[in-house]
Amino acid sequence: MLLERQRLLLTLLEAVGGGPVRATDFQKLLFLYTQESRTAPAYEFVPYKFGAFSFTAYADKRKLIAVGLLADDDQNWTLTDAGRAAARREAVEPLRLARFGRQHARLRGDALLVEQYRRFPWYATRSEILDQLPLAPETRARIEAARPARGPAGVVTIGYEGRSLESYLNALLRDGVTLLCDVRRNPLSRKYGFSKGTLGKACEGV
Repeated sequence: MLLERQRLLLTLLEAVGGGPVRATDFQKLLFLYTQESRTAPAYEFVPYKFGAFSFTAYADKRKLIAVGLLADDDQNWTLTDAGRAAARREAVEPLRLARFGRQHARLRGDALLVEQYRRFPWYATRSEILDQLPLAPETRARIEAARPARGPAGVVTIGYEGRSLESYLNALLRDGVTLLCDVRRNPLSRKYGFSKGTLGKACEGV
């Protein structure tokens, strides 16, 4: 049985043509949709190498591949025939997503990145490709202003109860934390993203 957020992924992918859609493009389209949605976002995002990124959405992609609804392709998002059928049978917000798909039908590649960086500068603060994009000077200024201010060295504590992995990482980034020490006796968790290995890889990524 699919989670509602996983059905949202299928519905969104169907709304933008079913694929193949480049992985970076799909993450940005998903980000824009969640930011424009009137309901609580199904996914949260962190500033990443190419802008907004959801680790949870990526994990859900692997699950959808495992059940045969997405093609096994790290570079793209593509519905299988079973995935198309599921997207139509179990659609989430189909009218709104169809409208979103039409509005963003041609927004891909650099143009999509520029749009995301312009509207949501925080999510561009970790980007490795800023210098390669045709960004307006005011957009670059807003990105610089969004970067966390450097403060004196210190130690802070943080827990993860009630947080998603993305919310947790955003809190660390906004506070300028550069080193995370896991002091749990048993660094395992049934909550996605908070077992030691997964958390360590996520921290290295941002």
